[in-house]
Amino acid sequence: MKINIHIPTQQLDLLDDAGSLLRRYSVSTAANGAGEACGSHCTPRGKHLIRAKIGAGQAENTVFVRRRPTGEIYTPELGAQFPERDWILTRILWLSGCEIGFNRLGENDTMRRYIYIHGTPDSVQLGAPGSHGCIRMRNADLIELFDLVPAGTAVEII
Repeated sequence: MKINIHIPTQQLDLLDDAGSLLRRYSVSTAANGAGEACGSHCTPRGKHLIRAKIGAGQAENTVFVRRRPTGEIYTPELGAQFPERDWILTRILWLSGCEIGFNRLGENDTMRRYIYIHGTPDSVQLGAPGSHGCIRMRNADLIELFDLVPAGTAVEII
């Protein structure tokens, strides 16, 4: 299997080994656009892989901070209490770049930038850029994707 993330269309495609489309999801990539530099808050382009899958078995809307569940379950009321929080919910697919000097190692290292595919509150608009660099998905879609792909799955961000 392979994942393609299309920044212009804000879509994530899950492809089988023959390249046939299995699933298509609406996503949100970085509000700052595409870019690889540390601190840019941009979505990194190029070839990646899923280095780690985090959150298996957690409840939908589980809140994560530093890849650990906080014990909180996101609700609109919790969101209203902390309006500036960048919510990372439900599951995390942690990405690692595969192209040395472009998205791996040095100042452009995707994994060291903590770039994930992760869940987001249902109130967050998808289909338009809006994240701080990560790829945001609906929680139900992310659970489905998480269960379909193993660690090591190729991800290309175009």
